[in-house]
Amino acid sequence: MEPQHLALLRDLALHGTVTAVAAATCRTPSAVSQQLKVAQRRAGVALVEPDGRGLRLTAAGRLAAELGQEVEVALARAAARWDAYRGASTGAVRVAAFPSAAALLLPRVLGELAAVGVEVVCDDVDVAEREYAALVTTHDIVIAHSLDGPTPRGAEGLRCVPLAREPLDLAMAAGHRLAVRPSVTAVEAAGETWVGVPSGYPFDAVARAVAAKAGRGLRVAQRVRDNRLVEALVAASDHVAVLGRLTTPSGGGVVLRPLADVPATRHVVAVLRPDRAERLVVATALDALRRAGAAAQ
Repeated sequence: MEPQHLALLRDLALHGTVTAVAAATCRTPSAVSQQLKVAQRRAGVALVEPDGRGLRLTAAGRLAAELGQEVEVALARAAARWDAYRGASTGAVRVAAFPSAAALLLPRVLGELAAVGVEVVCDDVDVAEREYAALVTTHDIVIAHSLDGPTPRGAEGLRCVPLAREPLDLAMAAGHRLAVRPSVTAVEAAGETWVGVPSGYPFDAVARAVAAKAGRGLRVAQRVRDNRLVEALVAASDHVAVLGRLTTPSGGGVVLRPLADVPATRHVVAVLRPDRAERLVVATALDALRRAGAAAQ
C-alpha cells in the first residue's frame, strides 16, 4: 500500500468521516472516496465498511491507519535528527489557540522564539472542546482546553502536552452583592442570572455542575463565546459568569470569586500529531510554550 493511502486512513481515523477528511485536506468528498477505493483495491482486503450513511474503518483499516501514523512519525524523527545534525531548528510553526490562552502564552514566547529563528503563525479559534483535535491536520500545535483532564475529548491518540492548569472562578461586577464574599457557594451562584457559553464548551460544564450542586436550573440571559464580551456584559450588569483566573485581565470592573463547593479547574493543553511533534522546530516552540505556561501559574 502506498504511503499516501496509509496517511489517508490515518486521517479517516482522526476525523471520523469522509466529509471531514475532505474538508481538512482540501479535497472533495468524491476524491477522498475514490482514493479509499484505490487503497482498498491495492490492499486486497476491506479497509472500510458502511456505518449508517457513512463509513468506518475495519480492523484492517484501523491497523493501516496505525501504520500510517508510525510511518509519518518515523519520517519526522529522521528529519529531526538530520536537522539537529545540521544545527537547523529554524522555520515557521503554525499554532491554533483559543483566544485567552493565546493572550496568556504567546506574548511570553514570541520574542524568545524569534531570537532563535522560529516564526510563530497563530490562528485564534474558539470551538467546542471536541473540535480542537481536527485542527492538528492544518496546524503544528493546537492549544486546547479541557475540564476532564490533560486529554481533551476527541484528542485520544494524539500527543497531548499539559501547559497550565487554570482555576475557574465566578465573575461578577465589582459592585455585585456577592463581590464582598471571599468565595461563593453553588446555591448562591444558582440564584443569579448568568452569562453562559454554548453547550460543549468547558465553561458550560462548570455552570452545569453549579446547577447540579444547587439542585436547580440556571437563568441564562446570554450565551456567547468570547471571554472579553462575557467580561463586558458582566461588568455592565448584575449577571455572573465563569471566567479563568489566569486569563481574565485585572480591572475592567470585573471581580473573580472562587466557587466554594464546586471544583473548577481547566487544563490548558498542547495537542499535536505525533509525527509533527518530532519536528525539531515544533519541539523548540513546544518547549517555550511549556515554560510560558509554568511561569504563568
